Amino acid sequence: MQKKERLENLTDNQLIERYKQSNDKQAVGELFKRYTGFVFATCFKYLKDRDESEDAVMQIFEKLFDTLLRHDIQIFKPWLYTVVKNHCFQLIKSKGNLRLSDNHMQILSAEVMENGESSNPYSEDSLEHTLQHLDGEIENLSKEQRTCIELFYLKELSYKEVADKTGFTLNEVKSYIQNGKRMLKIGMKRRKE
Repeated sequence: MQKKERLENLTDNQLIERYKQSNDKQAVGELFKRYTGFVFATCFKYLKDRDESEDAVMQIFEKLFDTLLRHDIQIFKPWLYTVVKNHCFQLIKSKGNLRLSDNHMQILSAEVMENGESSNPYSEDSLEHTLQHLDGEIENLSKEQRTCIELFYLKELSYKEVADKTGFTLNEVKSYIQNGKRMLKIGMKRRKE
């Protein structure tokens, strides 16, 4: 009981560090307990099915044991959100309902279009329109930016994995991704005007 109380008092990053250092699976269990509702709500948003969403929550939890060890996580919740979205998109792709590239374009589009508008960016017409423009803007990026963005968002590689695959330094990869996102945002804003 004492151990559980201590786990509850740890921050997300402390729990992750504890798991990485001592393989304490209860630390991951505490993260799961904290974020089960969040993960389920995110799954349900994409999968639109209660049973599938509940199954996905368990699959994601099982996946965390491995993925937490492989990634350098700065802020857990946004990282987890990306893991959940990607997992849901893989499930959608396996059912053949949507093209994966469109779904990943939706993720990137949401990140690029961080503008606080009150209109729903995920309405059918709006999303399709945004994806078409985003696809065109990606083609306007430099080869390095496009490569890094595709590997990071579409192939779900970490910054380090992108650097290893491309031969770019870690700082170059981060720069290409950040500048690429900035260029996409500028291009998307220009298209809206």
